[in-house]
Amino acid sequence: MNRKMIGYYNYTVILTYLGMVSACIAIFLAIGGNPWLSLWFMMIAGLCDMFDGAVASTKKDRDENQKRFGIQIDSLCDLVGFGVAPGIFVYAVSHNKILGGIVAVFISLAAVIRLAYFNVLEENRQKQETGHRKSYLGVPVTTIVLVLPIVYVLLKLCRAEQDVFQYFYQAAVTIVGIGFITPVQIMKPQRTGKLVLVVVGIAEAAAMLLLK
Repeated sequence: MNRKMIGYYNYTVILTYLGMVSACIAIFLAIGGNPWLSLWFMMIAGLCDMFDGAVASTKKDRDENQKRFGIQIDSLCDLVGFGVAPGIFVYAVSHNKILGGIVAVFISLAAVIRLAYFNVLEENRQKQETGHRKSYLGVPVTTIVLVLPIVYVLLKLCRAEQDVFQYFYQAAVTIVGIGFITPVQIMKPQRTGKLVLVVVGIAEAAAMLLLK
């Protein structure tokens, strides 16, 4: 089948693409010295990722290539949004560039390992069963976009010195990165769970606005 461009561009992947665009903007903002706004765009990327699977599943006539493409493109975009972007964010806010660089490389590496392993498990699962996945192995990479704003809010509430921020961010990212590659079973959030996560995200966003 001839195509004008390789890849897929229908509505099933729009949120995935928008999430990666948001992640890229977050990276640019972090490098440009605006960590507060960078966190916002990482959260937007997380919101896109939360619902892109549900949107994709509404198209019932996807062929095998479209399904496999969906798995791969979702993970590749997740790597940018929840591995590379948080890593660059931490590096950008770190005065100790060596330590910040080590943490940035670690979170990116942990994310790519976790996502690649997820792809292997998911492709095998889809060959053996139908329906949606009920659990994850390892902490989902999107967890980082809830953790970083919480750290920001807590440090603002404690009126921590700006120099202290880097160490808490580095610690938080390291802990979450370890969670990425720890074989712990995590239940996939259903409708109620997603609603709770959205409410948490809204609360974080409101707190960030108040404490800027």
